[in-house]
Amino acid sequence: MTAQKKKNPNNKKPGRNQWADHLTQRAKNENYPARSVYKLEEIQNKFQVLKKNDLVLDLGCAPGSWLLYAAKQVGNHGKIFGIDLKKIEIHLPENVVAIEDNILNLTNESFLDENTRFNAILSDMAPSTTGRKEVDALKSFELCNMALKVADNFLLQNGNFVCKIFQGNDFNEFQKNVKSKFKDSKIFKPDSCRKQSKEIYIIAKGKK
Repeated sequence: MTAQKKKNPNNKKPGRNQWADHLTQRAKNENYPARSVYKLEEIQNKFQVLKKNDLVLDLGCAPGSWLLYAAKQVGNHGKIFGIDLKKIEIHLPENVVAIEDNILNLTNESFLDENTRFNAILSDMAPSTTGRKEVDALKSFELCNMALKVADNFLLQNGNFVCKIFQGNDFNEFQKNVKSKFKDSKIFKPDSCRKQSKEIYIIAKGKK
């Protein structure tokens, strides 16, 4: 009888989770608080949603990786505003302002007035997950509708909108709503997303 070699659990081929761990370490090495920065980097490289001197609003900006990356893209003469329920703990560049608040209170913030309009609005908001895909997708859909309403009110004509959404029963409805308000929209899943994740991004350009 031929003896079988025991499988060594440490000899597994590199998988997607190990790739995600690699990105987490890379983010740490590059002084970003989270690997989510590479999702925005992929989006920017492919779609060029941010330009020099842009005024940008980042919804759900904690822990701050997108703020830091966006600040580099818009340059010293651009400006980034972020809002999140959680406090931003990292040091931010001079051209970045982060507010600890609910986006429902956005119109009460001092940096906004009736004439404020942004070149780009980013939303990486995600709900607290329950493990029930249908429930989580519905909560994500609600957040996305809130983000789209903000874009409706505060995005310049021809402005750009990036929104994360969990794929679920309401995904097509949200995608249709976005298409009705923008000249062009695409669905994109960055390679830096975890393989098992249901998150996907809608990239909308050219607000009508």
